[in-house]
Amino acid sequence: MSSDDHIVLFRRIPAASRLPLYEKFARRLRREVTKGRGFQCLITTDAELRRLNRDFRGKDNATDVLSFPAGVDGGLGDVAVSLQRAREQAAEYGHRTEQEICVLMLHGVLHLLGYDHETDEGRMARAERRWRRSLGLPGGLIERVSR
Repeated sequence: MSSDDHIVLFRRIPAASRLPLYEKFARRLRREVTKGRGFQCLITTDAELRRLNRDFRGKDNATDVLSFPAGVDGGLGDVAVSLQRAREQAAEYGHRTEQEICVLMLHGVLHLLGYDHETDEGRMARAERRWRRSLGLPGGLIERVSR
């Protein structure tokens, strides 16, 4: 993936004017967090996240973010984010939707890097907390669940 490729894609929702913001953040993640390993992020609807969750994880419910590790192409894989969930969670936690999408994107990328907060005894939580501070992001998903 060259630096000119789009990293962030919108589907079934208006792309609005925020694409450059998300592209810039995704490129920063690629530069700093993944050390140059590529990924793509789809920002889409709750309905699509529900379908993806059902089809790939066997869980028939919507969710805020999903990660799909790559096969053998050298890239990390793909992240899918629900815009609707991001809006709801941003309102609930008192920050902007754009910040929430970035929190979700970071969370998904950490999963692509092999972290798993359900089994890694806090390793992902520590990494997420460190990266959120470094990237200037509000509280993350793992912290919310552990409250």
